Amino acid sequence: MNMGVVVKNRSFALVSLLLMGGVAAMAQNASQPGASPAAQSAAARAVATKVAIIQAQSALLGTKEGQKALEEMNKKLEPIKVALDKKATEVRDLQDKLQRGGNAMADAAKVALQNDINTRTKAYNRDMEDAQATAEDEQRKMLDELTGKMQRVIQEYATAHAYTLILDVTNPQTPVLWSAPENDITSDVIALYDKMYPSTGASAPQTAPSKPATTLPKPPASTPPVTKKQP
Repeated sequence: MNMGVVVKNRSFALVSLLLMGGVAAMAQNASQPGASPAAQSAAARAVATKVAIIQAQSALLGTKEGQKALEEMNKKLEPIKVALDKKATEVRDLQDKLQRGGNAMADAAKVALQNDINTRTKAYNRDMEDAQATAEDEQRKMLDELTGKMQRVIQEYATAHAYTLILDVTNPQTPVLWSAPENDITSDVIALYDKMYPSTGASAPQTAPSKPATTLPKPPASTPPVTKKQP
């Protein structure tokens, strides 16, 4: 169980599910006038003890529908990645040219080449920021579309298994320091989701990813400033 997953700018509404099912009904009956203290105590303990944990984002992305949505998102972002890769390669080629032939180049040519590298690098960095914003927006849309269904699946699972509280340990703010492995219902919820919302997309992996695996190219390394030759 990965309890140290950090989710950037995401916090799911799946954090605490308090149910109104059979156990809560038992507590209500025990609180009626005439109920013995022992019955009230037993009902209170029953209400408080059925707790589970879930890695909510891993559950979302581990479903067949989540995998299909992730593939579609990456396919949509692929042209942006290709364009960024091309620009990064162009900058690196110019950097190599400057490093290999700098000593043999005239000062004016060297300065012109350095200025070209700086201009292209600034443009690349702006494009990278735009691409990252686009990727985050697409990721948010994808997760928002799946979260409503996942909430219903968790409600269904919790009701069927008489859970009174389910904690999302994906969220680092969730106050869970340790939990027994059998308390983690992530894989069971994935299976129930696929049953309730069958998809013709990709099959869910054995280990669900902790976050969308969108990969944008790294920016090219900066080149040192040009120094003019001393006469």
